[in-house]
Amino acid sequence: MRMHGLKAIVLAAGLALAGGMAQAQAPAAAAPEAPAPVTVATPAAAPAPGSPVEQAATAAPAEAKVADPTLNPDGTHKNGPVAGVGMPVDGKLGIQPQATKLGESAAGFHNNILLPIITAISIFVLILLAWTIVRYRRKANPVPSKTSHNTLIEIIWTAVPVLILAFIAWPSIALLAKQFKPAPDNAVTIKAIGNQWYWSYEYPDHGGISITANMLKEKSEVQAGQRFRTDVDGPRLLAVDNRIVVPVGTPIRLIATANDVIHSWAVPAFWIKMDAIPGRLNETSFTVDKPGVYFGQCSELCGARHAYMPIVVEAVEPAVFAQWVAAKGGTMPSAAKPSAAAPAQPGSDAADDTATPANAIVATGNATVEATETGATTNQAATGNTDQ
Repeated sequence: MRMHGLKAIVLAAGLALAGGMAQAQAPAAAAPEAPAPVTVATPAAAPAPGSPVEQAATAAPAEAKVADPTLNPDGTHKNGPVAGVGMPVDGKLGIQPQATKLGESAAGFHNNILLPIITAISIFVLILLAWTIVRYRRKANPVPSKTSHNTLIEIIWTAVPVLILAFIAWPSIALLAKQFKPAPDNAVTIKAIGNQWYWSYEYPDHGGISITANMLKEKSEVQAGQRFRTDVDGPRLLAVDNRIVVPVGTPIRLIATANDVIHSWAVPAFWIKMDAIPGRLNETSFTVDKPGVYFGQCSELCGARHAYMPIVVEAVEPAVFAQWVAAKGGTMPSAAKPSAAAPAQPGSDAADDTATPANAIVATGNATVEATETGATTNQAATGNTDQ
């Protein structure tokens, strides 16, 4: 019995010792795990000077945007008009100073041939009327003359007008031939598109540059913060937000058409007036000899806002024109390369590949200044201007 009691005591003591060790190890087993270590990326070492990596990095720098040479940093026009040049002058008589050889020839024809002939004929007719009134009044000639035929007088009044017309016809026909002479291959092609009521332009040979020109309103006609006309932009009703730019001394090939009704692209200082007709391409050419800013207007009654379609051309040096083309995202064509635009009349009564779709809405690029309420092209008929 003593032996069994001793065994029971030893067994109980062993069980108690084992239980205490288990309790001592339990908290360690339940302890939370430590967070995983965070791996920090080590910056790569800089490439050694002259290494292929450095050469590749320096070979393709970010392309800087070319600044428009005709605009100030705030987007306003840099070059303003010269008083009396390229624009009408209040109270002035005569033709505007011409900036093209064609215009100088036409102005000389008008001033040196037509005007003297018209003046001489008017004075002669006035004297003849006065002499007839005085000589053949009832008091001085109580018995009327019975003369009904005079061969010499009839020959004179037939031959003299014929000679006058023949004298005028020679320079007149020569002037018309110059006005419609085809442009050479190095000409800058500009397509002028009339819309109700603004002009849009395309440069098909210079990367497809597109410009929309709207008339600038007066300060009192726009909301605060919107662009308005200033003296640098041009005279009232003649200034636009986006001018077209041409190089001096380079032939300009103008192609005129329209999207809705008949318009007319006219710049008096260039001696240019070309009808823009829907579905047709009319063409003329000119060369601007003097840098400057020149103004014109639509010269065809095209609707209620016909008077709000001004035209502004800025003539610059060829190097400045090339920079302007780059600033607009275009490219200069190769020298003496024929124009990619379709030939104009005769034989071409459809729009070419550069045409703006008839129902397209052309982005103005100046949302705050519009010549019309919507600035969108309409399909309004020529005989039904509702101006809605």
